[in-house]
Amino acid sequence: MKHYNFILAGGGAAGLSLAYHLSQSALRDQSILIIDQHVKNRNDHTWCSWTKDPTPFDNITYRTWDKLAFYGEDYETVLELSPYHYRMVRALDFYRFTRETLNSHSNVDFMMGKVERIADGDRHAEVLVNELTFSGDWIFDSRHDVADYRPLSNRYHYLTQHFLGWEIETQRPVFNPEIPNFFDFRTPQHGAMRFVYVLPFSEYRALVEYTLFSSQLLPLADYEYGLKAYIRDVLGVHSYQILAEERDLIPMTDHPFPRRAGRHVMNIGTRGGRVKATTGFAFQRIQRDCAAIVHSLLTHEHPFDIPTPAARYRTFDAMLLQILYRHGDLSKRVFTDIFKKNPVDRIFRFLDEQGNLWENLQLMASVPPWPFMRAWLKLKLFHRV
Repeated sequence: MKHYNFILAGGGAAGLSLAYHLSQSALRDQSILIIDQHVKNRNDHTWCSWTKDPTPFDNITYRTWDKLAFYGEDYETVLELSPYHYRMVRALDFYRFTRETLNSHSNVDFMMGKVERIADGDRHAEVLVNELTFSGDWIFDSRHDVADYRPLSNRYHYLTQHFLGWEIETQRPVFNPEIPNFFDFRTPQHGAMRFVYVLPFSEYRALVEYTLFSSQLLPLADYEYGLKAYIRDVLGVHSYQILAEERDLIPMTDHPFPRRAGRHVMNIGTRGGRVKATTGFAFQRIQRDCAAIVHSLLTHEHPFDIPTPAARYRTFDAMLLQILYRHGDLSKRVFTDIFKKNPVDRIFRFLDEQGNLWENLQLMASVPPWPFMRAWLKLKLFHRV
């Protein structure tokens, strides 16, 4: 039974990010095993995030924007992001970069296979894969299991962000490559939060995503219809070529995800609750989490001393999820008020769970009060969704 200092159960965004952060730290000589059951050779995700600081992956950033467009209810604006930037990283570039970096370290091993079992112990933990057992001082589990998001209690909300995106190329100039559409609500809502997200790469090419925040998925034909209608009616484009397709669903839930899964086992990534419950953004949250884990290992010789957001953010998330779940048609008004009445740095700090209490209260005062009061009363008094 071979022993490693660190075992990563899952080699996606969270597992590879943590391995990369470890390799760039004073722990770079520690042994690492990365286990994944899939070959990461496709551009299966697009990760976007806002940041005002340098990131470990600036060199592989596919596009960077300094402005974002918002189209809401009788209101539209272009947001100047300074000092923030909006960055896009393609999964294929990320997989190649992290794997090449980690392959340059002789102490890092990769293994293909499905993790069948993780067992905690007094002195180390063990993982069973391909009928082989490996032990590790620390095991970090990022396996994504749909069963983790099945309703387990009527106290929590279980929604998803689900979308279909097409990278299209047009015959005439349509897009402004300097300004993505961050939220574009110029699409029928039909009782649920629906918007279109546009990432422009040139005047002729962009990724256009038809997105919903709801508890129910749609037939594929409905996503396709929404995309076609937006491209035709809003963009005014009747002739285009589909270059690539992206389809996914992201959990949006206030169900608590434990970070500690044993004395020597820690949950990370989606499994560790690193997806923001009300936006679905995760990539930059994962990077901050990885940095905190490495700092804890260096300072305390264990990974669990990581910062936790103020409890009020869980309440804010729960209230908005309640509104999205019960009154999805109100989301257009709510998001319009947020972007109309708040500076962009206040919005980003709120979404990053880094704003102070006064900033948070200012933002919450900008939204329609009664839906949030009703949601708070139901959650706090009746403890139900």
